[in-house]
Amino acid sequence: MGNATERPARGGRRVFAAIVLTVVLLIAVPVTAGVVEIAGRLAEGAASAGDPSFYTPPTPLPAGQPGDVIRTERLDDGPEGALAWRLLYHSTDASGADIAVSGTIIAPVDAAKEGDRTVVSWAHPTTGTAPRCAPSIGVDPFDLIEGLDRLLAAGYVVAATDYAGMGAPGSPSFLIGDTEAANVLDIARAAQHVDGTGASDRVVLWGHSQGGHASLFAAARAPAYSPDLEVQVVAVAAPATDLASLLSADIGDVSGVTIGAYAFDSYATAYASSLPADPLAAILTQAGADAVPGMADLCLIGQNSQLHDIADPLIGSFLAHDPTTVPGWKDVLAQNAAPTTRLDVPLFVAQGASDTLVRPAVTASYVVAQQAAGTDVTSETYPGVGHGEIALKVLDTLLPWLADRAPASR
Repeated sequence: MGNATERPARGGRRVFAAIVLTVVLLIAVPVTAGVVEIAGRLAEGAASAGDPSFYTPPTPLPAGQPGDVIRTERLDDGPEGALAWRLLYHSTDASGADIAVSGTIIAPVDAAKEGDRTVVSWAHPTTGTAPRCAPSIGVDPFDLIEGLDRLLAAGYVVAATDYAGMGAPGSPSFLIGDTEAANVLDIARAAQHVDGTGASDRVVLWGHSQGGHASLFAAARAPAYSPDLEVQVVAVAAPATDLASLLSADIGDVSGVTIGAYAFDSYATAYASSLPADPLAAILTQAGADAVPGMADLCLIGQNSQLHDIADPLIGSFLAHDPTTVPGWKDVLAQNAAPTTRLDVPLFVAQGASDTLVRPAVTASYVVAQQAAGTDVTSETYPGVGHGEIALKVLDTLLPWLADRAPASR
């Protein structure tokens, strides 16, 4: 697993996190009993996450600007040498509405001047779409932040959004670029309002898979949405970019059915006014449409076997029509493809050559488009590396790249 072991005190957790993440993202691979047991604890571990009411936003939601903090809670079981908080903060959804979003902030324990530390805004890969699937709810909310220990050791603050509708209930966000982007940028703003972080307005965007999609949208939206933030670089591992191409490539296996169910459920809610009257029936078989709500309520970690039970019989009989050709649906998919317009900051793209979920050819096409647009792109492809391992595999290359372009402090 490459650099899975990062600090001796948490080395076992880091190795296990890599194993679990591989299982999560290569969901066609059967899971062992041991992984299911502990992965189940991660998904269903709200008992260790403090009072569940923490995730219930006040009603009505108090007035606030994007990035304002609604509430925080110190986490005692943070990484060694770090301070950690769970928080609710103001953000926006794709319609621009004010919403509450949850997440986690982790900072080195060493004293820092106010506004000294660069914030790494981490965008997580798919864990599900239901509120209980949020990473911050798990028994160890830090295990799925890839590179966390090394980023903290380098002196960065790490801010990890759950995305809207996860943790705190609310608007859907799965592969909805504008919502994800706002959530990723606003938690970087929120980090500056949490005493003890030393967080500055300098931001690194770092994401894997779905999180790569979120990070690319955040980089594109930042100049207009958050001009108060100094986004310095964006780094992505196996990012979801051309959703139509990825859907076409993946829909023939259990992974594609599961990710498709998450996306179709998310879009059917968020874009109801732009889609056919019965949006799921417009693209799915009756069995597929009936299955989607139940699948959307299951988490990838801890409920993998239940997802398989539903998805396996649908392989080859999920889609009734190609969504890329159905009015409304084709527009929504195109709208949420990662922007290929020039980014104003350097871009780092890592891709595993053996990835069967986010296909290397799709990522390569995105890289070519960004290079043609004039973006400063560094692209690394790793032979023999699959989807789950790539974000860990790339750390030895990524961290020096960050240090040169976005150092942890000034």
